[in-house]
Amino acid sequence: MKFRFLLWMLGRLMAKASRDNADFQQQLAGKDLVFQLHTLDGKIARHFIVRDQRVVSKRGVASAPAFAIGFKDGAYGFATMSAKNKQLAFMQGIQNKDIQIQGNPALVIWFQGLTKHLVPKKKAVEKKAA
Repeated sequence: MKFRFLLWMLGRLMAKASRDNADFQQQLAGKDLVFQLHTLDGKIARHFIVRDQRVVSKRGVASAPAFAIGFKDGAYGFATMSAKNKQLAFMQGIQNKDIQIQGNPALVIWFQGLTKHLVPKKKAVEKKAA
């Protein structure tokens, strides 16, 4: 359930960033593709459509995604995508075959770079003189 919610929220965040975030929009420039995140057992799947510098997400399996990332199960997918060091978690998952990638690996790297624009920027804290 957590993984399903995380994928839904990811879709919402990417849709908002594709409207409001210039850096995110720049990463989308020239991209026209569909990608998918799912569990290997097929119980959870969400696909994301990138077109005209916008992102739309839909529930379920895409017919022909440019790339797909499959996690062994929902709990593992949630743990990996919410890990402090996501890059390390992904690499370990791929090595252990708990994460499987289908399609273009270069686009997976593009997607990982894209997600860094979704983290809210921390506001500078004003220091008050004592």
